[in-house]
Amino acid sequence: MRAPLISRLLSFAVATSCLVPAPAIASSPELIGLERQLSKLVAERSGDYGIAALDLSDGSTVAINGDIPFPMASTVKVAIAAAYLADVDQGRRSLGDMIVGRPAAKVLELMIVHSDNHATDQVLAALGGPAVIQQWLWSHKITGMRIDRNIAQLLRETGHLADSKDVATPVAMVTLLNKLDNGTVLTSQSRAFLFELMSRCATGTRRIRALLPAGTRVEDKTGTLDGVTNDVGFITMPDGRRVAVAVFARGGRDRQPVIAEVARVIYDRFADSVRNAVAIFMRMQ
Repeated sequence: MRAPLISRLLSFAVATSCLVPAPAIASSPELIGLERQLSKLVAERSGDYGIAALDLSDGSTVAINGDIPFPMASTVKVAIAAAYLADVDQGRRSLGDMIVGRPAAKVLELMIVHSDNHATDQVLAALGGPAVIQQWLWSHKITGMRIDRNIAQLLRETGHLADSKDVATPVAMVTLLNKLDNGTVLTSQSRAFLFELMSRCATGTRRIRALLPAGTRVEDKTGTLDGVTNDVGFITMPDGRRVAVAVFARGGRDRQPVIAEVARVIYDRFADSVRNAVAIFMRMQ
């Protein structure tokens, strides 16, 4: 029996994307076009933006100010949760362990879904503090990201947008997301637990998710400080491919709508690549 046409089309699209080695940043005409479109978009807005998008199926990457550090704000909570779950995977902790009177699973939920700062600092304290998270990142060769303070300290001490502490480059953030997704640092069970929490992020409805087609699966974590608006996570495309995205914004105005526009541009460009592959397939029939 012949496979349904849509299955054959999607298989062709995925196969086509894998015919060439994983490209460097913006090395294909499609990626160069996306990078130009994103550059134009943010150039027309006030403030500074750092953007990275990584196709997890083939390593295709685009970046705008990708190697410039930006304040992470609460997006750091993805790394903190991952470090805790890595300990669970290694048998040193469990999701049933009590953290200040609540199961760890519940505290992690508060931290990721609701961006609860007190819950975050409780997890950090249980792990041994920011230096432990930094060492965990280094142990997995994730550079371009530094974690210096707990959230209470960060909120007390952050006085300007050029703070050099608790920062990450957009490329470093999507590198972390990639390692979380591909099983390099977490088991499938811990990965599924973390991504399910991110899929319920309650603070990001006006950012990456805002302009995407209804039903698009997004797993994200926001970050907000005075003058700083961030969102990082995963967008699942119509063909099932996943794209890791990091958008950092500081200064200027209307940062949330710009993040939403950036996410939609990325979505449309990656969706177009599938449509183009389908068109080629149809011409070959």
